[in-house]
Amino acid sequence: MNTNTGTVENKVDNKLNEMSQEKKENILSSFNEFKTYLGDKVRKGEKLGLNDDQLTLGAKKIADYLSKHEEPQNEEQYLLHQLWKVGNEEEKHHLAHMLVKLVKE
Repeated sequence: MNTNTGTVENKVDNKLNEMSQEKKENILSSFNEFKTYLGDKVRKGEKLGLNDDQLTLGAKKIADYLSKHEEPQNEEQYLLHQLWKVGNEEEKHHLAHMLVKLVKE
């Protein structure tokens, strides 16, 4: 892992750990809110010069966190949660990449 990748992982971890439960609930209240949140983070990452692999790594870290710490609150989140649970590391990487592509559109 290069230093830039480690920095992205650390920043994502720090942001998620600092976020209030109320803010998490607002973001997870609907799939559209989640997409808006992720899209905002992707745009900020792009402005910082992150490439697609780094953005995907950030999305993967978010998905790992959500899978371990938050219950799905709607059907879309439940589907993503189930796919995440059954996926291997390569499949999770691809799913995170597709989520980044989804919010970029």
